[in-house]
Amino acid sequence: MKTPKLIAVLVVLAMAITPTLSFARAGGGGGRGSGGGISQGGSSSGSIGSRGSRTYDNNGYKPIERSNTPAPSAGQAGAPAAQPQPAISPPFWQRHPILTGLAVGVAGSWIGHMLFGANNSLAANPESGTTDGASDTGLGSIFMLLLLMLLGGATLYYFMKVRRGPSATPAYAGLRRNVVGETGIQTAPVSQSGFMSEPQIAGPVGAVDQDKFKEILVDVQAAWSKQDLDALKRLTTPEVLHYFSTALSENVSREVENHVEDLRVLSIEVKESWTEEATDYATALLRWTARDYTVSLSKQRGEAGYVVEGNDQTPTEVSEAWTFMRYRGGKWLLSAIQQVD
Repeated sequence: MKTPKLIAVLVVLAMAITPTLSFARAGGGGGRGSGGGISQGGSSSGSIGSRGSRTYDNNGYKPIERSNTPAPSAGQAGAPAAQPQPAISPPFWQRHPILTGLAVGVAGSWIGHMLFGANNSLAANPESGTTDGASDTGLGSIFMLLLLMLLGGATLYYFMKVRRGPSATPAYAGLRRNVVGETGIQTAPVSQSGFMSEPQIAGPVGAVDQDKFKEILVDVQAAWSKQDLDALKRLTTPEVLHYFSTALSENVSREVENHVEDLRVLSIEVKESWTEEATDYATALLRWTARDYTVSLSKQRGEAGYVVEGNDQTPTEVSEAWTFMRYRGGKWLLSAIQQVD
């Protein structure tokens, strides 16, 4: 199976068998040590979302385990790039249609002359026998034979010159990676994530962008605590919104609510920034403190068992890596959350 077809089949299979992920809440994990928060909705704490072509790259944080981005195959990840194979040479009649057409035309003329030349001569001299017609046909046949021999010799000469000349370098189906050819175009190497195009490193993320990241962090936690999906929709990508929505639904089914209150941002440190086509990405290490706890909706405040997880009185410190994306210089959206080991 050819490589493009194989990749297409793998993508379809990956999308088809992607399981419906469980978000049953468990306590602690990922350096949180309290109620869990928005990214701790799973029965096993993990990382969610998409980081474009770097989704499955090792960036020092917990790998993203729940993502709609197709994972690269085992043969692609970390494997050296295969050398391009020579393209199969097409038949002579496909590579040289002009010469083929001339040869077919001459052959057709000669056959036509052989079939109809003698009949025309006999029709013009019905009482004189076949001597004149045979003579004309014989001269025409000799002439056409000589013409075919001449054309065949020219074709052979041209064929040998093309095949054995200085330009007899094998033709490749694609340009060599990391090699600038006669066209002056250099193709990008295959990244560790298995994607063909290497993301471009974007310029430094400025203070205005970091302020926006801080604003998104605060607003997302507030919307999560209020179970406000409309607000989350304006702050996150559809994929992240889907995870949040699923986790909130499971909390409702369990009759619990998670709250993140009195959030105070300690630091924002941008670790990566890159661009893929028209989309900018930036991954930042966020540190904050907050009262992060989960309560039972079937209990009243002060009753035993009201606080299911975390501490509703004491703030705890949290560190997570959040990836943000924006399209064509638009506003930043939260696209992935990774836990800090």
